[in-house]
Amino acid sequence: MDTVTRPEPRTRVEQVVAGLTERIERGLLRTGERLPSIRAAAAGFAVSKNTVVNAYERLVASGRVESRPGSGFYVSGRRPAPPAPPGPVPVAAVDSVWLLREQLNRHYDVRVGDGRPPPAWMESLEVGRHLPPAAAASESYGSPDGYLPLRRSLALILAERSIQAEPGTVLLTAGANHALDLIIRQFVAPGEPVLVDAPGYYPLFGKLRLAKARIVGVRRNPDGPDVTHLEEMARASGARLFFTHSLAHNPTGCSLTLPVAHRLLQRAGALDLRLVESDPFADVLPAAMPRLAALDQLDRVIYVGTFAKTLSASLRCGYVAARPDVAEALRDLKMVTSVNSSGFVERIVHGLIESGRYRRHLRRLAGRIEAASLQGREVLHALGLPVFGEPRGGYYLWCGLPDACDLDALSRRAAAHGILIAPGGLFLPDGPAGPPMMRVNVAYLSDPRFARFMREEVGGG
Repeated sequence: MDTVTRPEPRTRVEQVVAGLTERIERGLLRTGERLPSIRAAAAGFAVSKNTVVNAYERLVASGRVESRPGSGFYVSGRRPAPPAPPGPVPVAAVDSVWLLREQLNRHYDVRVGDGRPPPAWMESLEVGRHLPPAAAASESYGSPDGYLPLRRSLALILAERSIQAEPGTVLLTAGANHALDLIIRQFVAPGEPVLVDAPGYYPLFGKLRLAKARIVGVRRNPDGPDVTHLEEMARASGARLFFTHSLAHNPTGCSLTLPVAHRLLQRAGALDLRLVESDPFADVLPAAMPRLAALDQLDRVIYVGTFAKTLSASLRCGYVAARPDVAEALRDLKMVTSVNSSGFVERIVHGLIESGRYRRHLRRLAGRIEAASLQGREVLHALGLPVFGEPRGGYYLWCGLPDACDLDALSRRAAAHGILIAPGGLFLPDGPAGPPMMRVNVAYLSDPRFARFMREEVGGG
């Protein structure tokens, strides 16, 4: 049997990763076994403790090791099987979708039917020289599913959340909004009723209006969607699709509870509802928090994730996890509408995950969010502005204002002072209703100009 020759590790971190990986693969460290402590590993490999921490983070990112806070690092049982080599693909139908797919996938040695030149013809441009090494590996279109190593990493991350998905059922997109757009194009016909959180994600409302859908709001409580109201709205409208944001909800910041999640899935089954679950803050929230996709295992739930909230809004990278037939339909639609997503961006994101840097960044980010949330709630309390529910983990609080407050006028006066206000009516599919509310971002509440302006406008403090 041929042996695979691994490149020699160069850095000390890579040497520790290679040494521990070999022990795991040879069975010297078995599934569930605790790795040496940071101090012991540093002594054993004759490196610094920081080097060991970085190495352990890379092993966690690769799926070989899992971190148990307060206990240590353990050999994981979630390691993915090596991918099977690509074989010939049967031709079901020679049509435009087929040709797009075959050009994007690398099934052919002689590509006389291709619509683009070979990557070697672009060498003089030297695009890779201006990009990080992780992104410089490809100048071709790439697979329509997205960069395979990143999809493998995402399958491991989803497994940590108890969502079982294969790389083939994870579709990479140019952010969560691209994912939502694909889902709407695939499942929503003009005039069709669609259920949404109320309050909810206002860009989604805009996309549904472009699709000429009939938007039906479902009341959002502090513990999740009001399941009784959802059933009433679904039966009255005939809707078969519900878009919801389970955890660190935008705009309220509140999260779905387990009892509500169970009731929601039971009602969805009885009503034959397909659920689209957005989870943009998943990476800074506990993996064990209740998620519809974990309870349903992607049967009637389509799960949407993104790196925009936790990494960079400019790195447009998101994903959909769904059952195979749904993932395939969305992939074909992605090819027809945008060909594919950015392989450059996907390689950058994968490099950050694989290196362990992304997980270290997430720990810092979660700490900042928690500190800012505590401080922000103190600011709002001092202003006499009540907060809806018990939000935790995301950027948002849903804040009440005096009944007599004219939010549109308040927003215009705030803008004149260089302060952006997000009026609550924008987050309701039918516009302003009930007492005035506004969404506030905890990252900016500590700015004294906001408190000073609000004291002058609505009193308090």
